[in-house]
Amino acid sequence: MLKKCTCLLLLLCILPIFGCGDQRILEDLGFIQTTSYDMLPNGELSFSVSIPQADPETSAKREVLIATAKSSKEARMIMSRQTGMLLVSGQLRNVLFGISLAENGLHGHLDTLFRDPSISSQVKISVVEGSAGELLIDDYKQHPRTGRYIDMLLEKEALGQTIPKVTLFNFARDFFDQGVDPVAPIIKKHGNNYITTNGIALFRDDRYVTKIEPQDALVFAFLKSKFREGQISIDLTEINGKKENVMFSSLISTRKVKVTRGVQGVEKVTYHVKVTGSVLEYIGDARLNNARERRELEQRISQYISKKGDAMIALMKKHQVDNLGIGTYVRNRVGYEQWKKMNWRQELQKIPVECLFDVHIKDYGKFR
Repeated sequence: MLKKCTCLLLLLCILPIFGCGDQRILEDLGFIQTTSYDMLPNGELSFSVSIPQADPETSAKREVLIATAKSSKEARMIMSRQTGMLLVSGQLRNVLFGISLAENGLHGHLDTLFRDPSISSQVKISVVEGSAGELLIDDYKQHPRTGRYIDMLLEKEALGQTIPKVTLFNFARDFFDQGVDPVAPIIKKHGNNYITTNGIALFRDDRYVTKIEPQDALVFAFLKSKFREGQISIDLTEINGKKENVMFSSLISTRKVKVTRGVQGVEKVTYHVKVTGSVLEYIGDARLNNARERRELEQRISQYISKKGDAMIALMKKHQVDNLGIGTYVRNRVGYEQWKKMNWRQELQKIPVECLFDVHIKDYGKFR
């Protein structure tokens, strides 16, 4: 009986000791929210992290740590020596890559993130036009927490379809899949005042090759998938020969991709896109309450977007990339055995790809 009581007493003493080992005090943890990767001119890598401050006794909104190292894990060890907090990655929201690093390939750096079980597959990826470290380190007067500012900007713009929302999962899926190349949003710093999105980065495998300009980003969204919400400003001057501008809003877009087969293989790929929206602003001579003139305006808008779509396809063919995933539709149409025999990047150069848009104005305001 005495022996049992002694064991029970020892157990009661040991249990609190184990509990103390897992204890985490919020103020002592450095929750990395945003991290940046840059390639320096000498070939070394520069890393920066932004950590929001949770300690109520400090007036600083965040802490920024910088390190130069050969890998992100080595950089984290160096940065850990610069702060009194324990660095953790469980709250990581955004990873920014400088464009010079993106041109050299991201796979090795993303692989490190995939392997870390504390990092979510929903972490967002972006390419920075210029230095990602400078963009993250700088303070913006109206946005004291830069990491949160970037996160909110990307979320809001993705809802409006001006950039795609690209996570670790999305990028890895497109990288490993056959017949599609990854994309990522581009952001840019303007002085120390503000940050903007600046188009869509097009990758060949894991290397950045070219971009979609921000004013054409919605056309990319039309061709990539169906969606609701978004708005586009259209200058029809080159179509009409007269000054005519339309702000097309509350968009609903659906699309079908048709792959036509012939004796020699795939003869043609056609995008049929239907777009419905409201005219929020119109500057021109057409009377929108007149059905015939409204239909003519719809045709001019359709012609304008189709032309933009064809130019986008030509850009991708020029750089031998397939960021719209045309190859996945061809693979599904011809079967996997025939697909394996094709060199898709070369085959894409030969296949005609046509964009046909059908635009419908559902509403043009209360003014008649």
